[in-house]
Amino acid sequence: MPNDFDRVVDTLPGIAFTASPDGAFGYVNHCWRAYSGLSLEQSAAMGWLSVIHPADRSHMLAYWASATRRGHADDIVIRLLRRDGLYRRFLLRANAMCNEDGQLAKWCGLFIDIDTLPAQSSQQQSDKMDVTSIIDSIPAMVAFMTPDGELEQVNRQINDYIGLPFDALKNWSTSGTIHSQDLAAVTAAWTHSIHTGEPYDIELRIRRFDGVYHWFHVRGLPIRDQQDRIVRWCVLQVDVDERKRDKALIVKALREVSASEDRMRNLIDAVPGFVWSAAPDGSVSFVNQRWCDYTGMTADQSRGSGWTATVHPDDAQALEEYWVKLLALGHAGEFEARLRRFDGAYRWFLIRTVPQRDESGAVASWFGENTDIEDRKQTERLLAGEKLLFGMMAAGSPLSAILGKLCELVEVMVDDCGCCVAVVDQKRSHLSTDAGLRLQTCASPNAPSGLIQLGDNSGAGVDTCPTMAAAVLNAPVIVSDLTEESRWERWRAVALEQGVRAIWALPITSTGLDVTGVLAFYPRAPATPSPEQNNLIAQFTHLASIAIERARADAALMQSEAFLAKAQRLSATGTFSWRLGADDIICSEEMYRILEVDTSVRPTLDLLYQRIHPDDVSTFKEALRLARAPGRDFEHEPRLLMPGGKVKFVHLVAHLIPDARGELEYIAAVQDVTQRRVSEETLSKVRSELSHLARVASLGAVTASIAHEVNQPLAGIITNASTCLRMLGAEPPNIEGARETARRTIRDGNRAADVIKRLRALYAKKSISIEDVDLNEAAREVIAMILGEMQRNGVMIQPDFADALPTVQGDRVQLQQVILNLILNAAESMNKVSSRSRRMLITTRVNENHDVNLAVRDNGSGFDLQDSERLFNAFYTTKNTGMGIGLSISRSIIERHDGRLWASVNEGPGATFQFSIPQGLDRSSPACDEPLASQDLNDDERHAERDLK
Repeated sequence: MPNDFDRVVDTLPGIAFTASPDGAFGYVNHCWRAYSGLSLEQSAAMGWLSVIHPADRSHMLAYWASATRRGHADDIVIRLLRRDGLYRRFLLRANAMCNEDGQLAKWCGLFIDIDTLPAQSSQQQSDKMDVTSIIDSIPAMVAFMTPDGELEQVNRQINDYIGLPFDALKNWSTSGTIHSQDLAAVTAAWTHSIHTGEPYDIELRIRRFDGVYHWFHVRGLPIRDQQDRIVRWCVLQVDVDERKRDKALIVKALREVSASEDRMRNLIDAVPGFVWSAAPDGSVSFVNQRWCDYTGMTADQSRGSGWTATVHPDDAQALEEYWVKLLALGHAGEFEARLRRFDGAYRWFLIRTVPQRDESGAVASWFGENTDIEDRKQTERLLAGEKLLFGMMAAGSPLSAILGKLCELVEVMVDDCGCCVAVVDQKRSHLSTDAGLRLQTCASPNAPSGLIQLGDNSGAGVDTCPTMAAAVLNAPVIVSDLTEESRWERWRAVALEQGVRAIWALPITSTGLDVTGVLAFYPRAPATPSPEQNNLIAQFTHLASIAIERARADAALMQSEAFLAKAQRLSATGTFSWRLGADDIICSEEMYRILEVDTSVRPTLDLLYQRIHPDDVSTFKEALRLARAPGRDFEHEPRLLMPGGKVKFVHLVAHLIPDARGELEYIAAVQDVTQRRVSEETLSKVRSELSHLARVASLGAVTASIAHEVNQPLAGIITNASTCLRMLGAEPPNIEGARETARRTIRDGNRAADVIKRLRALYAKKSISIEDVDLNEAAREVIAMILGEMQRNGVMIQPDFADALPTVQGDRVQLQQVILNLILNAAESMNKVSSRSRRMLITTRVNENHDVNLAVRDNGSGFDLQDSERLFNAFYTTKNTGMGIGLSISRSIIERHDGRLWASVNEGPGATFQFSIPQGLDRSSPACDEPLASQDLNDDERHAERDLK
């Protein structure tokens, strides 16, 4: 009780106040007002800060902030301005007061003048404060209890009032201090508070030292520590005996008023509700006129237990049991039940009752009021029905079940009425030869069956039945009395036979305003829908529309998913989505089949890595890294290694899109191309054999041409040399003849050189094409072109390309020919390697001279260190089938680009071939238009490059 508490604070012999959790003062006692000269209004909120010494204000505000954050306050010394202008030092002590939820509700504080105390520290002064004297000064009975409910301390007022020693007070439940009629309720309430920590609040009678009992309002609040644990209970007992006597006088006055039946009836009849009273045993003694008007019963018929005839049979037993329980306990209560109106209709009412007690506390009578809650109950039923229907829709229940529940809800909400939902048959309506719609009954739990059969698939005429008329016209058909209707003669006859007296048919439309069905109501009495019923009907129609559209959308989605799954199975193509932010992957069923993984397994990148062939893992990770960094579409063809050892070839295409939240997501398709790759490999082998035969034939032709062209000059050289020897060996030597034969030898040598020069000219028919070339991209294109061949040969390529690699200027095709030649040479050097995996590392970087460098490192057989330069000589080879011109041509191409090509032996197995080209060099000068070797190789010569070094 706030007023009682304020009076208690006002009586404290010191400056006391109460404040909100943030430190805003709510109440100050008279000591504060006398000391500061400020009124209650001037001190409220933060007005009290004007009394604080300016040097202490910031410290004081920080003190409140800390106390609010921690939930308790320490002692603090501050200076307060007295009304005469002098400052005195005060010790501030504040305690937190919590509400029923354990939250900080307010502060109660006390300022203690310490200027008059002996000179010692504030902490020592606060330690010696006598708490007992403070609580003894409170003009009310205050007690402190332990957390488990035992009495810990009482103030002087309790000792003076009860007159018992402390040990006797500790046994309060047996000492007789509490009235015997109140002891059970007090014990139960106190036990409940101890167990739950909820505040204790009760009215009871306490015996005074002279044996007289007075009524007290007792309130106990828990005191909690920083861990929200109860450390003690503070119990305040306020004498309310005078108030109780006043209440008894009021009750007595009311009983005197009730003695005059006419006067009481005039008063009670003015109340907007059903008011009644009953004797202590529950027998009704009075009902007001509004009760009689509603039920059609007289007051005499309603007295005693006559009123129970109006209770709905389904609610009668529960209401009786509840009423008997209230009579036994003597407590107030409320119950919901349906009461019959004079016309036979039932409406829901909230029945409330409270006991009226006499001076001794016994129930003298019962007073009650019945409030009409039919509208609220209808709203609750409608909300519950909508929740059930939406739950069924979300769970994917059949449309017939959903609409059946809708019909049951309609029949509950609309009295004495059947309901039916007919749905437009889209397929039959579309294929129908006539011009109208086709309806089929989807739900009719309690509607007359004869009417439904007449309305089903009976053509499109509006004259067939009202259901068809509503569907065709796309407009409500409302007939309040079928006996006065002339349309639908056959249907109307059946309806009247079935007890139907009215028809309300309303079209169900989609969001596109197309008719999807009809909701039909069959009242069993002539009726027109009321405004409230029209609102309900509109809601029911909307729910039916949602259910039908959801069912059709689900059916279309299922059909689409079935088509997609079949198409994926036929094309051996699976799909998956990959969210880059969280690496979430969602796969289609066909994707699970391709990976040969159970659909219950959650797909992850680790799972994909487990399925990727070990030799392709590095290139696959590199592809994903490149796709993740700039975020762009990509395409890749890795191999999959199944648990049984089977190898699958797949083609992956991924398209990047942002999702609804703006996060990047790849939509990818994976096609199993194993059969195609096997066929391609078979075809490639056949083509390779044909190409080999063509190269052999071509080389034979070239060899024959060289032999034919060079044979004559060589024969002349031999003949002239022999003649020269004979002439020099003659006696005397024929010097002049020998000189002439030597000249002819030189001539024939030049002829042979010209033949060779003409043959080399076949390889140089055009100049290089200068452009900016990204060696990273050029190398990736070459790798993509030969990746399949490398996989067939068991070679695993590991690209390691430098980021932001500068471009070079040159002929892209020729540089790719060099890269291709180095990769093929490295692969061939590993053909005979079987004791270790075949690995090839391709790297790009910018070297110390700021040139762009590309290196191909293998772990094959390598070469002798002394052959490191001869490898680049024309026609020098270390292979049985090589021609020895590939590296020579490659070096020529690199040198034409002002670069350098060289080879080195690895510290481990294998060798490294690499070249470097200056970055950004201008090659537009005429000097760069000189022909390069191997510029226009014919097809046989291009195939021959695979046999180069």
